[in-house]
Amino acid sequence: MAFVDECEMAVVGGGLVGAALAWGLARSGIQTMVLDGEDLDLRASRANFALVWVQGKGLGAPHYALWSKASAERWPELAAALAGDTGIDVSLSQRGAFSFALSRCELDAWRIELETIAEQTRGAAAPYEVLGADETRERVPGLGRDVVGSIYSPTDGHVNSLRLFRALHVGMKARGVNYRAHHGVKNIEPIKDGFRLIGSWGEVHARRIVLAAGLDNERLAPMVGLSAPLKRSKGQILVTEKCAPFFDYASTTIRQADEGGVMIGDSEETHSSAIATNQDISAVLAHRAIRVFPALADVNVVRSWTGFRVKTMDGLPIYEQSATHPAAFIAVCHSGVTLAANHALVVAPQIAAGRLAAELSPFHSWRFHAPQNS
Repeated sequence: MAFVDECEMAVVGGGLVGAALAWGLARSGIQTMVLDGEDLDLRASRANFALVWVQGKGLGAPHYALWSKASAERWPELAAALAGDTGIDVSLSQRGAFSFALSRCELDAWRIELETIAEQTRGAAAPYEVLGADETRERVPGLGRDVVGSIYSPTDGHVNSLRLFRALHVGMKARGVNYRAHHGVKNIEPIKDGFRLIGSWGEVHARRIVLAAGLDNERLAPMVGLSAPLKRSKGQILVTEKCAPFFDYASTTIRQADEGGVMIGDSEETHSSAIATNQDISAVLAHRAIRVFPALADVNVVRSWTGFRVKTMDGLPIYEQSATHPAAFIAVCHSGVTLAANHALVVAPQIAAGRLAAELSPFHSWRFHAPQNS
């Protein structure tokens, strides 16, 4: 009889979500295997903006606003734990972040949203300030005259995304996780005492599984009695050459990485499946960035790329344990960087213990299938 690989826990997907969960599971003493796909798969992890971002999240969903805030507050613990395991500094910076408004209408809309979130969370949401043009320029030199004001939140920040991804994978190895690249999962079959995970490479038997396969969760989830309805959301990013430090904070559309390059983003296409960049969108992104920081007009763009966000129909995460196959869990989210601390330090220990906490019940997928009141 042919030998069949076995493991206690298989995490399907080795991106930011899967790696954070696998590292957290290993820290909880769970023997873990990660089954990852190919380098050229549609990976959100390689196209992220690396923000630890709370500002404006959770409109109409106070549980998400507070979940995001809690993860941002846990981020120093995550960064320290990763450095302790790997010696890698992920360059966490939480000096705060700005949303720069280029019109009074834009600033007013953001203000109303934040006031609503504060009301819906009974004042427990992340703090923020609404700043006029002069106040904004006092804090951020070099802004263009088109900036009419900003929203500032001290909770927000950013990291070095490449170092974070590397630290999670080095940390997995240090904790004994069996990471297997080129092991995309084609099929999952529930069996006695676990699951059979099948691919062109063969099969693995796992007693428990976590689906963290990003866009592929939509296909895999029904195989174990779960659901992950996703919508198409393509984003595009520009990266400039390295330049002298000029922006010590972060923003929704512009951030300067610790190495000096500037990332420019915040586009969304909902009707495209092409991975190629769109030059019209690049022009819009560059134009807005120059209106915010005119000095960027003299900086060269060295590369650009696109990626597909892992975004549910309402934009909120899904965390769920299968009712029909209780040894199967799923984690789906767009904000893999922001929520990495929660995934590694909160969700992973719950999965290790065999049950998700009640605080995660609002993130179950049944919200998409519940009858709507007319």
